[in-house]
Amino acid sequence: MLALIPLLPLFAALFVGFFGRRAPRDLSHWVCCTAVGLSFVLSAIVLCEVVFVWPEIGTQAESVTLYTWLDLGSTQLTVGFLIDPLSALMMTVVTLVSFLVHVYTIGYMKDDPGYARFFAYIAFFTFSMLMLVMSNNFLQMFFGWEGVGLASYLLIGFWYTRPSATKAGMKAFLMNRVGDFGFIIGIGLLFATLGTLNFEEIFARADELQGLSVSLWPGGLEWSLLTVACIGLFVGAMGKSAQVPLHTWLPDSMEGPTPISALIHAATMVTAGIFMVARMSPVFEGSDTALSFIIIIGATTAISMALLGLVQNDIKRVVAYSTLSQLGYMTVALGASAYSMAIFHLMTHAFFKALLFLAAGSVIIALHHEQDMRKMGGLRRLMPVTYGTALIGAWALVGLPPFAGFFSKEPIIEAARFATVTGHHYAYWALTLGVFLTACYTFRMIFMVFHGAPRYGGSSHAHGASHETPKESPRVVTVPLVVLAVCSVLAGILFIKPMLIGDYFGTAIRGDYVAHPAVAVFHAEWRGILHYFLHAFLTPPLWLALAGIAAAWYFTLSAPTAAERLARQLGAVYGVLKNHFYVDAFYERVIVRGTHSVASWFVRGGEQFWSEGVLVQGTARLVQWGAQCLRYLQTGYLYHYAFAMVLGLLVLMTWWGMGR
Repeated sequence: MLALIPLLPLFAALFVGFFGRRAPRDLSHWVCCTAVGLSFVLSAIVLCEVVFVWPEIGTQAESVTLYTWLDLGSTQLTVGFLIDPLSALMMTVVTLVSFLVHVYTIGYMKDDPGYARFFAYIAFFTFSMLMLVMSNNFLQMFFGWEGVGLASYLLIGFWYTRPSATKAGMKAFLMNRVGDFGFIIGIGLLFATLGTLNFEEIFARADELQGLSVSLWPGGLEWSLLTVACIGLFVGAMGKSAQVPLHTWLPDSMEGPTPISALIHAATMVTAGIFMVARMSPVFEGSDTALSFIIIIGATTAISMALLGLVQNDIKRVVAYSTLSQLGYMTVALGASAYSMAIFHLMTHAFFKALLFLAAGSVIIALHHEQDMRKMGGLRRLMPVTYGTALIGAWALVGLPPFAGFFSKEPIIEAARFATVTGHHYAYWALTLGVFLTACYTFRMIFMVFHGAPRYGGSSHAHGASHETPKESPRVVTVPLVVLAVCSVLAGILFIKPMLIGDYFGTAIRGDYVAHPAVAVFHAEWRGILHYFLHAFLTPPLWLALAGIAAAWYFTLSAPTAAERLARQLGAVYGVLKNHFYVDAFYERVIVRGTHSVASWFVRGGEQFWSEGVLVQGTARLVQWGAQCLRYLQTGYLYHYAFAMVLGLLVLMTWWGMGR
């Protein structure tokens, strides 16, 4: 049964990929939706067994080896599964969100000529993510890690006739290669030190890494091996989970179709880094330096990406920058050793972020693929289901009670407040301010798209249907929205007690808060949902969220010209935000052009001067010079040859005489 969970999407991807174009169009979505749906059912069965059966029999984890991939003497590289509360939860979330995205795709991509190819890609994406979260060793995790990277490249550049899409796909691929370099260094250090890639063996011997050091270059400063390995692993997570400064690929991933944007941002690629760090918690707990690095990077991502979300006009990019900011919240939780809080927010975020992306896609469908929010407005009466579900997703993202984000975001802010690693004060204030900014850009989007006067007439439609009145999307689109809306309402209420206050994760996450002050608050003050609500009204985040909504209403609906005046008054700051802190410009002008200049220098110095100049042309000239010298020895006069023979004979006689 465990093998079927990832293999069903793989078989579906292979079948549709090879035969989808020749088969009836409907067969593609039936095969893929059925396969992923069955994977979800099997994952739910595994989760139920982990939750209800294992505690009774005293089991907390089960490692299953499928086969040995490579035998290196005493070291075996295997393929297998590690099933515990962490992986069971991730399997269920991944397959559920993926199944809903598959169903949604039927309506969104119905007229696309690459229909079968898209379903093959997203089924392969699901397979790769399942292999990653179910892995019991670094070899298989790296296989799934690279699999989701390949799938994201294919899906971001799915509309390959658009130059912007192909560039975005390549950008995501290359940016993740930078992160993967650090990931491989971390894996290599652990393997070289412990001689194993198996998670359970690494966890059991994690203490052996304490006190060991490594030099990053010959004769250089000695660093803690554990710290270098953890930072290397986290650099890999920075690439996959789009943390500053390896974040620039994620907004550009909006060039792909909306369903894949939802899948990447909610349940697959960007959550891989968060999951990996949580999985490796026994290792990360040994290095306060690494945890401090993580919490500072996460806080910087959370606040900076929230600021960028304020100035976006593309509806999908607003949601994309909110993903970046929320990933920063999860990363801060990891740095504060609150791994269960990070995974809890990952789960709730998967539901309401997928909901927001799919709701944005529903709007885009209705407006004939228009994505500029300045050309929308007044859609709440024309698209009531999309509006209602998008509003629920916005409430959950902002963190209003009783929606899922309310239960998962505030504990992370409290965790940053009570953490002990360097940088936790900065993280606390960054996350607190981020709540206000999140409410501003989220409800700015809601008000611009669904409220106010309609602005979608005239020439705003991309495909010429400028006078068609927008209408609600078909049920194949709205049903997944409703399901995700229900999850966005109930996920926090249902799972906060076992996942944060209780001991759901057991030994799957180690080094988590045990006597942490935030947990003490959970037990003492948040004994029930009512106590949780009352406590929230005594803390800044809830009031900041309400203030952010009020600010969005004022600048969007009440006094829209005030926003333009403010932008002019803050011209320099606004310019920095519109240019994304000039990070992309830095990469383009310094990294890309600098690399191109260095490569050009090597071409001129290496290829043109050395290879062509010295080796090729130099050899030809040397041969020519030698021939010209030799031609003087071939004069055609007999007395010249006789003189040369006599001279040679004298030389031989002299050499012979000296030898005797």
